This record gives sequence, structure tokens and C-alpha cells, in this order.
Amino acid sequence: MAANVSRALRTIALAAVAATGLTALTGCGASEPVPAAASGAAAGEGRTSYPLTIENCGTTVTITAAPTRTVSLDQDSTEILLSLGLQDRMVGTASWTDPVLPALADANAAVPRLADNAPTYEVLMGADPDFVTASFGRHFKEGGVVTRDRLASSGIPSYLAPSDCDNGKSVNGGTGQRTTPLTVDTLYTEIRELATIFDVQSRGDKLIADLTSRAAAATQGMDFSGASAAFWFADTKTPYVAGGLGWAQMLASMTGMTNVYAGSTDDWPGVGWESMVAAQPSVLVVGDLQRDRFPGDRLNDKLTFLTQDPLARTIPAVQTNSIIALHGAELNPSIRFVDALEKIRTWWDTKKAQG
Repeated sequence: MAANVSRALRTIALAAVAATGLTALTGCGASEPVPAAASGAAAGEGRTSYPLTIENCGTTVTITAAPTRTVSLDQDSTEILLSLGLQDRMVGTASWTDPVLPALADANAAVPRLADNAPTYEVLMGADPDFVTASFGRHFKEGGVVTRDRLASSGIPSYLAPSDCDNGKSVNGGTGQRTTPLTVDTLYTEIRELATIFDVQSRGDKLIADLTSRAAAATQGMDFSGASAAFWFADTKTPYVAGGLGWAQMLASMTGMTNVYAGSTDDWPGVGWESMVAAQPSVLVVGDLQRDRFPGDRLNDKLTFLTQDPLARTIPAVQTNSIIALHGAELNPSIRFVDALEKIRTWWDTKKAQG
């Protein structure tokens, strides 16, 4: 996909994470001297060479200069951009499941919210973007906000999170299924590529290093010893639970849980409560979504249902109150995976102390 846009940017390169899919990029190792960046860029930045061409989920994207008017169509993408200090280059956000991370609240307040959920095409274009990012391909499919081809025809490059890509195709915007399990390296690739596009590589390095350190501290010595678990995202009528190749499965693997729906290749397959009861999870991880899109999005509604429904209340995790609440954004591919790990660790430590 070609794009004719002009702006100024920067990149990320963590030594522990291999670079993938980047071309037309001048690279510098952490120990190499970094030339002075143009346009007053901070030391350690200014390494991206434009035009920059990347392969992004089956689409070739060419960026002629750093974006200065970005719209992010998902909270996960938004919080990465804000963490990279790019709020002054953003003109809109959308699709929120939770309040913004407290540490990013001030930066987020400087960026207009176009919609709580998906904006219309007219609202998106009314922000006059020169770059559009999304975490989920549903925004870029026919019937979504806008197709990537339509953006390209307007000279606007786009970017889809690698976590929503499998074999060059969007999962949430197309196939619905995965063939390869998600790992944290997929998130680090997204951070690194966005930092490259915006030419803020050192900021990306720092963010990845911080996430890596926090994840290691949260999981050190924690082991659920294969305890059976289900991850319930939303909907009391047909609960959407985590399959075996998505982000929640990664959380299960990192903490030693056994996902009772690990055999599903869907990210969030819908199941019946009879299925959940039959699976007998001893731990239930539930999403606390600050929205009202499905029945039972919010934590209190979920807990009320679990204790009152004649089927649900027979689940072992409900009977022993082995329920861990995580924000919706912590169950989706995002920098919040470390917050999820830290909450799981706190719950595990408490249970362990109680014997």
C-alpha cells in the first residue's frame, strides 16, 4: 500500500527482540554512536530513513515522513502511542473498553476522543489524519470504519497490530482463527515498528525494557501447577471465553494455568454454560469491562450472574470464590499484560498465604 504523506518520526530496537518485516531502515546498535537527529529530535533518536516501507499483515505500507496527525482506532494501540510520548502527534482515539492507564491520563487528555466505540468514516476523516492505527482488523474490513485500500487511495497509510495478524491475514477482521499462538514478542514487534514509524526508537527500547522487567518480577516463583482455568471476557447469555492461541492463553502459559478451552483456535469462542460446567475450571479469570456492549460486561454483573445462575454457581471456581478480575484491556494484546500478571500474582500470593 502506497501513501503520500509528509511528517517527522523515530524507532525502537530492543536487542532481545529480533527485527521483523522492516525495510528501508537505517539501524544503529545500542553501543553505536547515534548521529544528531534532524528537526530537534532527542539524542538517541532520528535513525529512521524515509521513505520507510514495511510489510504489515499482508499489506505493503510506505510512509514518506513521520506522521503528525495520527488516529488510533483502539485503546490498546492508543496506550502504546501515549507510552511513546506521541500525544502531540495524535488527533483522535476511539474504541475504549476501560479508563486509560492512570500514568497516561494527562497525555490522553490532550487527544480528542472521536468515539467510545468505533467512529464513523466521516468522523475519522473529519479529524484529517495522516496515519491510522488499529489493534483489531474489524475496523479495516468492509462494513467497519474504513478499508485500508480506501485510506491508501486518500494518501493515508495505515497500521494493524501484528497480534491481529496470522499468515498475512487479520484474525478479528477476517479469518476468526489462528494457526500460531501469540507471544509477548508480537507485542514488542508492534512497539518497535510504531517507534520506527515515528522515529522514537529510544523510547521504544525503554518501554520494552520496562515491560520485560515487570513481567519477570511478576512471574518469578509463581506457578499455578496446571490448575484448570477459564478466561471469561463478556456476555452472560453466550459467554465469550479465551481460546488456546490468543493473548489470554499467553497469560495462562506464563502463570502455569491450564486453559480448559485451549483446544479452540478462535480468540474468543462463544460457548454455553453447560460447556463451562462440564469443563470444571478451578480458577475463573473474568473481564471487568467498563462498557455496556454485552450483558455482563461489568464485573458486578458477572459476579451477580455467577452466584445466582443455577448452572454457573456449580462451577468449582465459583464455589471456592477462585475468581480473578482483570480489565478488558488486560485480556487483549496490549502493554497491560504486565498489569494482568501483577494482579494474578497478588491473587496467587493471597491464596497461598491463606493456605
